[in-house]
Amino acid sequence: SPMKKLLLALPLLAAAPLIAAATSGHAGHAAPAVDLAKITGGNYVVENHHTQVGWTINHFGFNDYFGLFGQMTGSLSLDKANPAKSKVSIHIPIAEAATSRADLNKHLIGADFFNVAAFPTAKFESTSVTRGAGNTAKIAGTLTLLGVTKPVVLDAVLSGAGHNMMSKKETIGCHATATIKRSDWGM
Repeated sequence: SPMKKLLLALPLLAAAPLIAAATSGHAGHAAPAVDLAKITGGNYVVENHHTQVGWTINHFGFNDYFGLFGQMTGSLSLDKANPAKSKVSIHIPIAEAATSRADLNKHLIGADFFNVAAFPTAKFESTSVTRGAGNTAKIAGTLTLLGVTKPVVLDAVLSGAGHNMMSKKETIGCHATATIKRSDWGM
């Protein structure tokens, strides 16, 4: 099947206990209805201009910091007839960390946290996809961060599908969330 575009919004990665803001498609809102007939399946590529990994970290129990990683690359192989055979691979350039403070951005990519000099990229690779009710799925896989690979399960919600007016290609959008503990990756 020809390569197609994939539009993702994947809050999945953080630097401490992550509490993702969008657990059901949009924060505090029900998952949107998506016409699954608009999805043909096949191979998709990450559309990196509109794909973000958002994260939340609690700062010493006082308040939350929010940040983003951008410029993702990756792919989705979607088997519509048998979703369990689907595969997801996302590469996250950690140097693209963005918060509301330039000094914090610099600190996060340094040796105390993400150590981008030694580990410039994080990666999520799916190991199984289990379709849930409606337009939801659990995507089990491994997250490699700081050279450590651990299992992670993403709670995914399909948020849109159809013909993209800009790219003129079939596009799929989803939100996926997970909670991780940064010390599991040695941070």
